Amino acid sequence: MSKPYLKDFTPAELAALPEITPAYRAKQVFAWLHRGVSSAAEMTDLPKALRETLDERYTVSKPTMLRRQISSDGTRKYLWELADGNCVETVLMRYKYGPSVCVSTQAGCRMGCVFCASTKLGLARNLLPSEILDQILFAGLDCGERVSHVVLMGTGEPLDNYDNVRKFLTLVGTDGGLNIGARNISLSTCGLCDRIDRLADEKLQITLSVSLHAPNDTLRQQIMPIARKYPMEWLLRSCARYFEVTGRRVSYEYIMIRGFNDTPACAEELAERLRGQNAHVNLIRLNNIAESPLRPSLPESVREFQRVLTERGITATVRRRLGDDISAACGQLRREQINRL
Repeated sequence: MSKPYLKDFTPAELAALPEITPAYRAKQVFAWLHRGVSSAAEMTDLPKALRETLDERYTVSKPTMLRRQISSDGTRKYLWELADGNCVETVLMRYKYGPSVCVSTQAGCRMGCVFCASTKLGLARNLLPSEILDQILFAGLDCGERVSHVVLMGTGEPLDNYDNVRKFLTLVGTDGGLNIGARNISLSTCGLCDRIDRLADEKLQITLSVSLHAPNDTLRQQIMPIARKYPMEWLLRSCARYFEVTGRRVSYEYIMIRGFNDTPACAEELAERLRGQNAHVNLIRLNNIAESPLRPSLPESVREFQRVLTERGITATVRRRLGDDISAACGQLRREQINRL
């Protein structure tokens, strides 16, 4: 990147730039950036000299939409091309409370989870705060509605890109911009315990979603390499601390894989693991990946797993499947695009 992205700056940081004078102009610039302009030249209430200076010294980020798929249920899946040619995916889902956008935080992923399409080509690079923000901004502009909720659950491990994700969380909640409250944001992690502890100390009010996917380390390590570094005991301890510090209940994501982690015995073991925690388990049937031998659990197995958890006092829900007809799970469009090149 030859020139800094203006959208990476908060209003206070914009006001501190020597080019933006008087300082009150910073709020105007910030507001224009979050309306989707592609250059400072479009900021029509700014002096011409300031607009020219900003365009000369800075860049206004704007991804190129390479592909858009629209599901029969209204879900939209986007493939964006970034300035350096890297591609990322975004999914916009429709709920009663309004559109929710699932954003990617990295181009690719290095976590290596065997059930995930996003990690098959490895990690290209971290996304900048502006590149994460743009996914929400331009998906919202495309659908013509204000985005009300955000989930950091697309391609990449958010806590592996900690500083940029943290800056994004500040930007997305800033008045004058998208102004999406922290309680309407969920961050999903495969379990980087030290980063979870760091996030807890930030005392944000976002929801932490942890990809658990197994009731013990033996099974978890077979499908999630990160579990060899962070055993489950450590992970659950960090999650308990997150709740203690923030007061926000932790959500555990559990992908249901046929014949692997979906037995009643697994449910009983998971319930015992989570006993005493203020936790919520979100059961998710595996998304099929063409080259993977793993298959999603049968619907009756999911229902039985949920019953066992519920009877043992663990709140458990089954995630509603959206965008099945467009393969809305992240990672597949990006891989198709890279394979074409």
